[in-house]
Amino acid sequence: MLCLDCVSKTVSGANTRLLIDSLSFQLEKGEFVAVMGESGIGKSTLLNLVAGLDRPDTGAILLDGVDITRLAEDEVTLLRRQKIGFVFQAFHLLPYLSIAQNVALPLRLLGNNNRKSSARAVEVLAQVGLAERADDSPAALSGGEMQRVAIARALVHRPPLILADEPTGNLDPGTAARVLDLLVEQVRAAQIAMLLVTHSPVAARRADRVMMLTGAGLVPA
Repeated sequence: MLCLDCVSKTVSGANTRLLIDSLSFQLEKGEFVAVMGESGIGKSTLLNLVAGLDRPDTGAILLDGVDITRLAEDEVTLLRRQKIGFVFQAFHLLPYLSIAQNVALPLRLLGNNNRKSSARAVEVLAQVGLAERADDSPAALSGGEMQRVAIARALVHRPPLILADEPTGNLDPGTAARVLDLLVEQVRAAQIAMLLVTHSPVAARRADRVMMLTGAGLVPA
């Protein structure tokens, strides 16, 4: 499903440094891998590289057999819309859209018509227990509810890969546990591969594998 082959990335700024060095890694269909590591080690950069939001200096990144490092920007954008669902710590819901419209957005970006997109959005909202809130504004929701909407949005277009960046970091422990349960349940039911970046040992324990990102690459935790 996902293969990184000798990927390196240097970040520039006040202190230019080699952040990711000759990293190789594979994620299989339906597999859930958690990535941990100290702050600043490159976990979010790793997700950005996998998503094609950033380019490696060297190496190849194959997503469903396609090397995204060889694609033009518009081709990467289309592949990302088709193949990847994102769940972020900060939710990133659009305040001027209803909950259903937020969830339907990936489908609309892929060219689906409004009726079909809306029907699918309500279907997925029902799976996360929020069908009755479809017409509400994100501002009317709690943090846990907003994250459930974000999960629905990530799943709505049936992507083969979910990228999750600290998805429970802004939630209290009880809400975080419930949201994580829901995310894992939905991912496993659909046999979706998931790469989760987290500082939480509790979240990481739900994964099939836990990897630690270090200066020497990804190593088993």
